[in-house]
Amino acid sequence: MEGIRGGPRAAVRDPQLFEEFYRRHVDAMTSFVARRVADPHTVADLTAEIFLAVLDSAHTYRASRGNERAWLYGIARNVVAGERRRVARETDRDRRISGRRLLEPDDIARLEDKLDAQSPGRRALAALERLPAGERAVLELVAVDELTVVEAATALGISRVAARVRLHRARKSLREQAESQGGEPYGSFLSYVTEGTGGAT
Repeated sequence: MEGIRGGPRAAVRDPQLFEEFYRRHVDAMTSFVARRVADPHTVADLTAEIFLAVLDSAHTYRASRGNERAWLYGIARNVVAGERRRVARETDRDRRISGRRLLEPDDIARLEDKLDAQSPGRRALAALERLPAGERAVLELVAVDELTVVEAATALGISRVAARVRLHRARKSLREQAESQGGEPYGSFLSYVTEGTGGAT
């Protein structure tokens, strides 16, 4: 996917370009979050946080390191990871719930539809939990989020060779896991992430 002219650096300086950048990527970012969390309020909040983070991070974008799509996935991973850390530290659930912004019923219905659509992706991600973190991260981006290996490498800040090696190891580990368990309990989802065409380039 081609980026906007001038990339994220230009977008944050021009409201019209930023709107174009937002419209180009918002559905992919919403899907990315919906595969990783199961609450529509959190999906909405984290998607918004991703684009707020773009405003703060645009100066870090370098076209020589990869396209804007891969760069944005790197930001999205950081935002979701930050939310996971926040929730892990959270002890007062009532305060967290009361702090959510209110969504209109139509917004909730739309996000619930998105969550339903991304249910296979969430189940596939659950099958990856036993993998080492580095291998799991590459496989998530390639097989579930449908980035190329090059884009995944950019999003993770690693070399293309390292990304390909981690992807190979991850798929091999999952195939061995599927064989040892007779394809259960994640058989169809293991097939989804190990046999996909993602990562060919």
